[in-house]
Amino acid sequence: MSDLVVSLPAEGLREALGEVPGVEFVEWDLAEPAPRERFDIVVPPYWGGARQLAALAAVEARLVQWQSIGYNGVAKHLPEGVPLANAATVHEASTAELALALTLAAQRGIPEFVRAGDEHRWELRSFPSIADRRVLIVGYGGVSKAIEARLAGFETRITRLARTAREDRNLAGETVPVRGFDELGDALADADIVLVAVPLTDETRGMFGQAELARMPDGALLVNVARGPVVDTDALVAELQRGRLRAALDVTDPEPLPADHPLWECPGTLISPHVGGDSTAMLPRMVALIRRQIAHLQAGEAPENLVLGEWV
Repeated sequence: MSDLVVSLPAEGLREALGEVPGVEFVEWDLAEPAPRERFDIVVPPYWGGARQLAALAAVEARLVQWQSIGYNGVAKHLPEGVPLANAATVHEASTAELALALTLAAQRGIPEFVRAGDEHRWELRSFPSIADRRVLIVGYGGVSKAIEARLAGFETRITRLARTAREDRNLAGETVPVRGFDELGDALADADIVLVAVPLTDETRGMFGQAELARMPDGALLVNVARGPVVDTDALVAELQRGRLRAALDVTDPEPLPADHPLWECPGTLISPHVGGDSTAMLPRMVALIRRQIAHLQAGEAPENLVLGEWV
């Protein structure tokens, strides 16, 4: 049996993977001419967006291993018939950590204390807790379950929403109720903290518009670690400028957020530059996923995480 040919970008993956029996690794960032005509697995660069996938039209690729969980916009540039797997299992923990960090920072006034500290001001202020808050988690996939697991010790009351109502299992193995998106309005009206972790689809684009944001109680916190276009930015800015809502955002629309965008100046707003999955946890988990995909192909099995195309 000939070796599998696996292309990797110059991002440290090659060194971290080491030698894998039966595999030839080649470096390819999809910006230069392909070093081979055929690949068993192509791993595109983490940064660069979906447009880079157009380079695959010039080669034969059995599988594209995407390095993000989200794959919105990929189908537009991926050559027809090329299977693509997303990076489920890689980013959930890091994204959940950041979601919790943003929530804690926003609730307990950390940005304000940092600004006061920069000016050497001892400023006593009281801020809301996470304890006893009503938390709504919108979306109930891997990231949301990881967020819920990290909230377990914070004594909150959690409501879960997903596309379809169902009973599901959380990461602790417990059966929990999940309400449907059709109940979003009522759920928002009963939430102090709203954590958004849905994929960007036609259904979720603009999911949080003027009407939805208006249902949130005064002083409620919106935390978005999904994708920027899930929230109507203009509608959110209007609520923030009035001081009625607060926001902690790892994603924005547009993105990157221009320096002169009004969102930067909104009171009660905390912004991080789309770094949810970008931590030290990424590389070892990405390496583990690539190794598993290699093992699947060597065993004649279908790859895991297939989200576009069919495996033949």
